[in-house]
Amino acid sequence: MKKNLFRVIGVMSGTSLDGIDLVDVTFEFEEKWRYTIHHSETVKYPETWYQTLKHLVTFSEVQLREIDADYTEFLAHIIQRFISKNHINGIDAVCSHGHTAKHEPAKGYTYQIGNLSMLSKKLKQTVVCDFRAQDVALGGQGAPLVPIGDKLLFSDYTFCLNLGGFANISFENEGERIAYDICPVNSVLNHYANRLGFEYDNEGSMASKGSVDDLLLKRLNDLDFYALPFPKSLGIEWVNSEILPRINKMDLPVEIVLRTFTEHITDQISEVLNTTTGATVLITGGGAYHTFLIDRLREKTSNQLHIPNSDLVEFKEALIFGFLGVLKLRDEVNCLKSVTGASKNHSSGKIFTP
Repeated sequence: MKKNLFRVIGVMSGTSLDGIDLVDVTFEFEEKWRYTIHHSETVKYPETWYQTLKHLVTFSEVQLREIDADYTEFLAHIIQRFISKNHINGIDAVCSHGHTAKHEPAKGYTYQIGNLSMLSKKLKQTVVCDFRAQDVALGGQGAPLVPIGDKLLFSDYTFCLNLGGFANISFENEGERIAYDICPVNSVLNHYANRLGFEYDNEGSMASKGSVDDLLLKRLNDLDFYALPFPKSLGIEWVNSEILPRINKMDLPVEIVLRTFTEHITDQISEVLNTTTGATVLITGGGAYHTFLIDRLREKTSNQLHIPNSDLVEFKEALIFGFLGVLKLRDEVNCLKSVTGASKNHSSGKIFTP
C-alpha cells in the first residue's frame, strides 16, 4: 500500500527574484489530498546572488556549471538553516525547483541550477528536484508545472491565477487541465521600479500616479505571443528580446511605463477570465499585493476574485513543488501533457538520496 502521509520541505525560487520561498508542509491523502503548512519563510537574496541570477542568461555553459555548484551549496545552507531554526523533524523529502537559468523549450533545452545530487548529501535528506527537464525531453514546454497541484488541491476554484514573474493560469476544460503563461508581470514591473531605486512598486502606488501611453499599450497587446494557442510558456529571454526593447525605445517616464504595463497585464488577464461567466478566481503570487493592478482587474471582469491568506499568496508555488515531490515519490503523474504539450502524462523529477 502506498504511503499516504508525507512531511516535506518545498523550495521555490522564481524569475521575479523575490528570494527563496520555503515551506514545511504535511500532505495527507484520504479520498482527496489535503495539506497543512507548519512553517514558511522567504529568504531574500544577498546582492551578489541577486545580480548573478538576474544575468544568468548571459553566462556560458561552462560558467553556468560553476554557478550551479555554488548555488546548490548556497541553497543547501538556506534549507538547512530553515530546518534547524524551526526544529523540523521526520522529513520525508526536500522538494526543490531550483532556479531557472535558461528555458528554451522550442530548442529542447531547459536548465535549472541548484538541482545537483550534492544537495541531498549536504542536507542528509532525500531530495526530489529537477522537475522540468524530463518534460522538455518529452516534447513539452517544461512549464507550467503547478497545475497538477491546482487540480488536486484547489479544485473548488474555476481558475487558479498566479501573479509572479509571469502571470500563469490553470483551469479545467472538457475534462482536461489546461494551463499556460499569459504575460509577464513582476519580471517587468520590478525591472522598472528598480530604476527608481525601489525593489518593487509597493501596492502599485507609482503605477497609479502614471498615465497610459496608448501607443505603447497597443504595441504590447499586439505581440505575436498573445495570439498563439496553448500550451505556451514564457521565459526571461522573451522579456529581454520582445518587451524591454519596445518599452525602452519610447523613452517614457517610469510611472507611465508602470501604469501602461499594468494596463497591459490586466488587458491580457481579463481577456482570459472573461471567457467564462460566474467564475471564481484564486489569485496568488506577489502580484496579489499590487492593489492597483487588482483594482484594474476587478473593473475589467465580473468574475469573483479571491485573494487568500498570506501563506497561500506567497508560498503556493513552494507548496506545490513540495506536492510534486510527493507525487514523484509515489510514482504518480505530476506533469500533465494537456498543460505542457508533452507526448504523455508522466512522473517528472529526480530523486537523490544521501
